[in-house]
Amino acid sequence: MFKRIFLLTAAVGLLCTVTMAAAEERATRKDAEAMVKKAVTAYKASGEKSFADFNVPGKKFVSKDLYIVVYDFTGKCVAHGQNAKQVGKDLIGMKDPDGKAFVKERVDMAKSKGSFWQEYKFTDPLTKKVLPKVMYCEKADDKAIICGGVYKD
Repeated sequence: MFKRIFLLTAAVGLLCTVTMAAAEERATRKDAEAMVKKAVTAYKASGEKSFADFNVPGKKFVSKDLYIVVYDFTGKCVAHGQNAKQVGKDLIGMKDPDGKAFVKERVDMAKSKGSFWQEYKFTDPLTKKVLPKVMYCEKADDKAIICGGVYKD
């Protein structure tokens, strides 16, 4: 009996450890806001030169599943911390799996609000599954919208 209780306790402990480790791999909304604000500050100090820092995975603008994406006001991606193939592409017509034109919505929201949270669905780089995501964005100036998002489990 003692052996079964011990094994059950060990299994529960291991499950909790794995669950906590998985949670630590995820960035939070607070992390996203802080990283976007840090990126806006870098952009305001260095202009487009800061894009090189935003594009380098594993550096100061990538953490866990959080990375910086920058768009101009036509919907062109000018920096992307996760997928360099997106840089330079016109993404204004890009849609999520539900058909939401999230880049167009993002550009429109930046024009009217300045800073905002946006919900859509996107492929999670950790699990490779399409998950609900929330993106925090700030209009840095009349040329750049700087965003960072987190996945909702």
